[in-house]
Amino acid sequence: MSYDLAVWEGDRPANDRAASQILSGLYDRYLDGEAGEPASERIATYVSTLLERWRDITEDEEETSPWAIGPLIDSASGPLIYFGMSWSMAEEASAYSAALAKSLGLVCFDVQQNRLRP
Repeated sequence: MSYDLAVWEGDRPANDRAASQILSGLYDRYLDGEAGEPASERIATYVSTLLERWRDITEDEEETSPWAIGPLIDSASGPLIYFGMSWSMAEEASAYSAALAKSLGLVCFDVQQNRLRP
Protein backbone atom coordinates (compact mmCIF):
# COMPACT_ATOMS: atom_id res chain seq x y z
CA MET A 1 0.00 0.00 0.00
CA SER A 2 1.25 3.46 -0.81
CA TYR A 3 0.51 7.05 0.05
CA ASP A 4 -0.64 8.77 -3.15
CA LEU A 5 -0.51 12.32 -4.44
CA ALA A 6 -1.83 13.80 -7.65
CA VAL A 7 -0.18 16.88 -9.13
CA TRP A 8 -1.42 18.73 -12.20
CA GLU A 9 -1.21 21.90 -14.21
CA GLY A 10 -3.98 24.44 -13.91
CA ASP A 11 -5.53 27.00 -11.65
CA ARG A 12 -5.89 26.05 -8.01
CA PRO A 13 -9.46 24.81 -7.48
CA ALA A 14 -11.69 26.78 -5.13
CA ASN A 15 -12.08 23.87 -2.69
CA ASP A 16 -11.40 20.18 -2.09
CA ARG A 17 -14.59 19.02 -3.79
CA ALA A 18 -13.81 20.94 -6.97
CA ALA A 19 -10.25 19.57 -6.89
CA SER A 20 -11.55 16.01 -6.57
CA GLN A 21 -13.81 16.51 -9.59
CA ILE A 22 -10.98 18.00 -11.65
CA LEU A 23 -8.69 15.11 -10.69
CA SER A 24 -11.34 12.60 -11.70
CA GLY A 25 -11.66 14.17 -15.14
CA LEU A 26 -7.91 14.42 -15.64
CA TYR A 27 -7.38 10.86 -14.45
CA ASP A 28 -10.03 9.54 -16.84
CA ARG A 29 -8.56 11.48 -19.74
CA TYR A 30 -4.83 10.96 -19.19
CA LEU A 31 -4.27 7.86 -17.05
CA ASP A 32 -7.25 5.56 -17.36
CA GLY A 33 -6.77 4.68 -21.02
CA GLU A 34 -4.20 2.44 -22.62
CA ALA A 35 -2.37 5.14 -24.56
CA GLY A 36 -0.90 7.80 -22.30
CA GLU A 37 0.71 11.00 -23.48
CA PRO A 38 4.24 12.12 -22.72
CA ALA A 39 4.45 14.24 -19.61
CA SER A 40 4.08 17.97 -20.23
CA GLU A 41 7.20 20.08 -19.84
CA ARG A 42 6.17 21.37 -16.39
CA ILE A 43 5.31 17.90 -15.09
CA ALA A 44 8.59 16.53 -16.49
CA THR A 45 10.44 19.33 -14.67
CA TYR A 46 8.55 18.47 -11.49
CA VAL A 47 9.53 14.79 -11.76
CA SER A 48 13.17 15.53 -12.54
CA THR A 49 13.36 17.85 -9.53
CA LEU A 50 11.84 15.17 -7.29
CA LEU A 51 14.47 12.76 -8.58
CA GLU A 52 17.23 15.23 -7.74
CA ARG A 53 16.14 14.90 -4.11
CA TRP A 54 15.54 11.12 -4.07
CA ARG A 55 16.64 8.79 -6.84
CA ASP A 56 14.18 6.72 -8.81
CA ILE A 57 13.30 3.44 -7.12
CA THR A 58 14.55 1.62 -10.22
CA GLU A 59 18.06 3.00 -9.51
CA ASP A 60 17.98 2.87 -5.72
CA GLU A 61 20.52 0.32 -4.51
CA GLU A 62 20.54 1.71 -0.95
CA GLU A 63 16.73 1.50 -0.68
CA THR A 64 16.35 5.13 0.36
CA SER A 65 13.89 6.19 -2.32
CA PRO A 66 10.37 7.04 -1.13
CA TRP A 67 8.75 6.28 -4.50
CA ALA A 68 6.47 3.25 -4.61
CA ILE A 69 6.98 2.46 -8.29
CA GLY A 70 9.33 3.43 -11.04
CA PRO A 71 10.34 4.87 -13.26
CA LEU A 72 8.53 7.77 -11.62
CA ILE A 73 7.96 9.53 -14.95
CA ASP A 74 5.80 6.57 -16.01
CA SER A 75 3.21 7.80 -13.49
CA ALA A 76 2.74 10.97 -15.56
CA SER A 77 0.72 11.68 -18.65
CA GLY A 78 0.20 15.10 -20.17
CA PRO A 79 -0.45 17.68 -17.43
CA LEU A 80 -0.95 15.10 -14.63
CA ILE A 81 1.12 12.84 -12.42
CA TYR A 82 -0.47 10.44 -9.95
CA PHE A 83 2.20 8.76 -7.86
CA GLY A 84 2.71 6.80 -4.71
CA MET A 85 5.33 6.75 -2.01
CA SER A 86 6.09 4.35 0.77
CA TRP A 87 4.29 4.97 4.05
CA SER A 88 7.57 5.00 5.95
CA MET A 89 8.69 8.14 4.09
CA ALA A 90 5.31 9.62 3.21
CA GLU A 91 5.39 12.52 5.66
CA GLU A 92 8.73 13.91 4.48
CA ALA A 93 8.32 13.05 0.80
CA SER A 94 4.75 14.32 0.52
CA ALA A 95 5.61 17.61 2.25
CA TYR A 96 8.52 18.15 -0.14
CA SER A 97 6.42 17.09 -3.14
CA ALA A 98 3.62 19.51 -2.20
CA ALA A 99 6.03 22.41 -1.61
CA LEU A 100 7.75 21.75 -4.92
CA ALA A 101 4.42 21.62 -6.74
CA LYS A 102 3.46 24.98 -5.25
CA SER A 103 6.80 26.52 -6.23
CA LEU A 104 6.26 25.40 -9.83
CA GLY A 105 2.67 26.70 -9.93
CA LEU A 106 1.16 23.20 -9.93
CA VAL A 107 -1.83 21.89 -7.99
CA CYS A 108 -1.16 19.15 -5.39
CA PHE A 109 -3.96 16.92 -4.13
CA ASP A 110 -3.77 14.40 -1.29
CA VAL A 111 -5.67 11.37 -2.52
CA GLN A 112 -5.98 9.68 0.89
CA GLN A 113 -7.48 12.72 2.59
CA ASN A 114 -9.32 13.90 -0.52
CA ARG A 115 -8.02 17.43 -0.05
CA LEU A 116 -5.77 20.02 -1.59
CA ARG A 117 -2.30 20.26 -0.14
CA PRO A 118 -1.38 23.74 1.01
